[in-house]
Amino acid sequence: MKYIRKTVKLILLSAIVLSIIGCSKDKTSKSNSEGKELLLYCGAGLRPPVAELIEIFGLENGVKIATDYSGAEVLLSKIKLSEQGDLYMPGDRQFVNRAAEEGLILSQKSVCYFIPTILVQKGNPKKISCLHDLTKPGIRLGLGDPNSLPVGRIAKKIFQKNKISWVGVEKNLKFQSATVNVLGMQIQASSLDAVIVWDAVAHYYNEYGEEVPIPLEKNVISTVDVGVLKFTKDKELAEKFVEFIVSPHGLDIFRKHNYTIESPCDRGLE
Repeated sequence: MKYIRKTVKLILLSAIVLSIIGCSKDKTSKSNSEGKELLLYCGAGLRPPVAELIEIFGLENGVKIATDYSGAEVLLSKIKLSEQGDLYMPGDRQFVNRAAEEGLILSQKSVCYFIPTILVQKGNPKKISCLHDLTKPGIRLGLGDPNSLPVGRIAKKIFQKNKISWVGVEKNLKFQSATVNVLGMQIQASSLDAVIVWDAVAHYYNEYGEEVPIPLEKNVISTVDVGVLKFTKDKELAEKFVEFIVSPHGLDIFRKHNYTIESPCDRGLE
């Protein structure tokens, strides 16, 4: 009987010790992050889900994440000039690939997909039904700057893919933007008849405009990657945030904000 009591006491004591060790590890893990700061260079079109991810991660880890939202090319220039920052997440992986080729990226992971769509004014008064309609006389068209903005670069590739003359497009091109959100604002202000934006961005302007989808076989899809910069002062923490972004919880937040998570390739696209 005494032996049994001693055994039970030992088991209970061991359990208490293990629980104390476990708790101390959790506290140490969080305290190691407390007070630290990361700098994320992020595409403006990703702001809604990223802002929510930052808030959750920051609260859970006691970390402050400063964010610079802008066009991909502008952000890449800032990274090169400042040689500072921890993460780079533009609207198109090609920019992360470019940064990697220049030795600026330690690692990168895919997050979501941007599907270009035509956004027109509510009621579609100009009766725009396809890409070719964007070259009709009298259409006020807005695109992203192809030299600095992923959605602009992709839009130009879409016209090329569908054998639509860029000269014809330029005749109607009344506005070029450095950020994708400004294109949506042009529809909101009724300043333009049509713009090409990402599908997720178009959702935020449903009150003022409506989508004219581009058929998948005629479209060009953009993959969004996040990369850890070589300038990071806390590689472990930066990678931890990346893992949170691509976790089921993180991807659910993107999905909640109408971002495409499943690969369009699974639906028969190139």
